[in-house]
Amino acid sequence: MGRSAWGCCHGVVSTAVLYGSLALFTSILHNVFLLYYVETFVSVYKIDKVSFWIGETVFLIWNSLNDPLFGWLSDRAFLSSPQTGSQITAPEVVLKRLKALSTNGPLFSLSFLAFWVAWARPGLQFLLCLCLYDGFLTMVDLHHSALLADLAVSAADRTRLNFHCSVFSALGSLSVFLSYSFWDKEDFYSFRVFCVTLAAFSIVGFFVVSRLLQRRFTKEVRPKHDEASALKELSVGHAPLTNPEKPVTIGQYLKQLARHKNFMWFVSMNLIQVFHCHFNSNFFPLFLEHLLSDHISASTGSVLLGISYIAPHLNNLYFLTLCQRYGVYQVIRWLFMVKLGLSVAMLLAGADHIYLLCIFIASNRVFTEGTCKLLKLVVSDLVDEDFVVNRRQQAASALLFGMVALLTKPGQTFAPLIGTWLLCVYTGYDIFDRQPVRDNSLVSDAALSSGTPPLRLGCFYMLVFVPITCALLQLAAWSRFTLHGRKLQGIKTLRQGAQPGHLIDVKAI
Repeated sequence: MGRSAWGCCHGVVSTAVLYGSLALFTSILHNVFLLYYVETFVSVYKIDKVSFWIGETVFLIWNSLNDPLFGWLSDRAFLSSPQTGSQITAPEVVLKRLKALSTNGPLFSLSFLAFWVAWARPGLQFLLCLCLYDGFLTMVDLHHSALLADLAVSAADRTRLNFHCSVFSALGSLSVFLSYSFWDKEDFYSFRVFCVTLAAFSIVGFFVVSRLLQRRFTKEVRPKHDEASALKELSVGHAPLTNPEKPVTIGQYLKQLARHKNFMWFVSMNLIQVFHCHFNSNFFPLFLEHLLSDHISASTGSVLLGISYIAPHLNNLYFLTLCQRYGVYQVIRWLFMVKLGLSVAMLLAGADHIYLLCIFIASNRVFTEGTCKLLKLVVSDLVDEDFVVNRRQQAASALLFGMVALLTKPGQTFAPLIGTWLLCVYTGYDIFDRQPVRDNSLVSDAALSSGTPPLRLGCFYMLVFVPITCALLQLAAWSRFTLHGRKLQGIKTLRQGAQPGHLIDVKAI
């Protein structure tokens, strides 16, 4: 009976749905982590300020370095052809990633539980929990993102996979709304039970889905792989794209990456995008408090916060349909232009139009987060170009995703630093000691003449000028990105032609 049920599930659920469901098991935990881990250590465990900042500093360094480190450890065998023995094929790469997910997924879920029970001094527990959690999260995210490039090459198939990820990520956001019913820092027991339930669901989900994909992949693709291997032994199959060479060193790989112009332009654009996404997240409560709190109810503010949290996942479903029709490059370009247009319109309208402010604050976050969720498709195209240009035996997808993370994650740190500096420059308001220094305010004279408080006007200028600046810089960088249209189709054709017997058809699995 058990095998019958397993086989039924195995046959009915598509590969794209199974791949997308892996995003659910990550998002239900990560959303709760982001919302509560600081409050837990500050209000429940009473961590001191020095230990908190030491932990955050070490976490920042570890968070930036572990992506390329784990990507290199995962993909270093793919960077050149071995001198002896059989080549690593696409089916073997996918199976390797699925095995990594079946192990690291449950470990990631267990590391999530380590936050909600006091088992060491707060400072030590904070540091160890953050590094342990982020390490397993990075492994899960790298292999899951790399599968997007390894499971499919065509834009339509990759868009389909990403579509299902967005659906399940939106479902995962519901854990945040459920958590409000259990969160009570005075009585932590109910919240702990809730977190254990989430982690148990995630553990079972990672294990079952990764095993289902492994079984399906082995059953459907292995016969084709065996046939291709037999043809290769008879010298009937196609010659590999690469010649046997010594393994590529990390120094050689970095030089190859530095010559990859589209990669460099994409990273420049994405660094600004990461900065803008985290700027919106960091200062969203500040904008609500100083721009809208006197004009809207608390419930309306909660609705705005909820919309900004879950709408990007739902909106991404529409963006992905546009990507199928017009291409990812064009859709991202349109989103930058929409961001610029909305910001200029809001600047011209002024800070006194409350309903326009509500719409702009919510839509600015939705469109910015929506752009972020399309960028995995672009990185997957860069994986294809790197594979073809450097004549690799196998695409080093996890390593390229890791290098993108290394070069763009500083935007997470720049966002609060630049934001608080701008706030102080515009208004003289120090968010840490709350002592205004009016002599340094750039808007105080204008504010006094218009009757608008300096802090409110400064927040408004930050709200509109940051997206205007980001959009202009991103449009400039994005105009230099050439991996789209005919060039992109040519790259995909070359990659598909390099290993005609080993590529995977998502629809057929």
